[in-house]
Amino acid sequence: MKQLTFGLTLVRHGETRYNKEGLLQGQAIDCPLSEIGLQQAEAAGRYLKDVNFSNVFVSDMQRAQQTAETILKHNSRCSGLQMVCEPLLKEKSFGIAEGGRVQDFREMAKAAGQSFQSFTPPEGETQEQVKERVKEFWEKMLLHIGADHWDVRGEDQADLSAPQQTPPAEGKADDGVRGVPVHALVVTHGAYMCVALRYFVEELGCSLPQGLDKAHAFSLSPNTGICRFLLTMRKEDDRFRLTEMCCVFVHRGDHVKQ
Repeated sequence: MKQLTFGLTLVRHGETRYNKEGLLQGQAIDCPLSEIGLQQAEAAGRYLKDVNFSNVFVSDMQRAQQTAETILKHNSRCSGLQMVCEPLLKEKSFGIAEGGRVQDFREMAKAAGQSFQSFTPPEGETQEQVKERVKEFWEKMLLHIGADHWDVRGEDQADLSAPQQTPPAEGKADDGVRGVPVHALVVTHGAYMCVALRYFVEELGCSLPQGLDKAHAFSLSPNTGICRFLLTMRKEDDRFRLTEMCCVFVHRGDHVKQ
């Protein structure tokens, strides 16, 4: 049976003034990267400069687009690659709390007896609503990658019963995707990534590297934090279905410390 294995790299956008000042942005506030955020994006671009990407999907918000553009600017292998601007990758909406202090939001959540991640302020999105956006983007991404690469890169596999082994992370920029020609870069947002990681592990059955606990996997990624996964999908009628998924690493931020 034919199947396609590909890499997926998630990157959170660089820092904005609101991040620096401890303020919530969400969807209503669409501000650019700060000077530090631009430096972080440059660092991420240099770190990923020799990693091959075949597809790029980015949130339609300014901070994510600037980050993606900067990463691609440094990548010699992505010359001419078109970014797919995707509203489904927007940050979670925090409703009336947007523009306010993150600390005030934490206190609102505590007063409601809920965690920071699960609390929904008035007019904001619930975790379930964000997860529905993640699922919708997921289906679109599989279709897009399948349309682009299935006929050329799909391979017949004799043994589909052997589970995919998580590639060892060696601290290198191409961990998990060395020799993998199909590789999607997705640039999005912190709270959105928290929901996505939980969905991958709890509903898609994504395996985590040995020794990595779920609490860390589901935590907030730093600005320009990088997460990577290896996926295998099959085609069923006119749809593509994920058959295996493993996490290579999460929340890597070494590039901004160098």
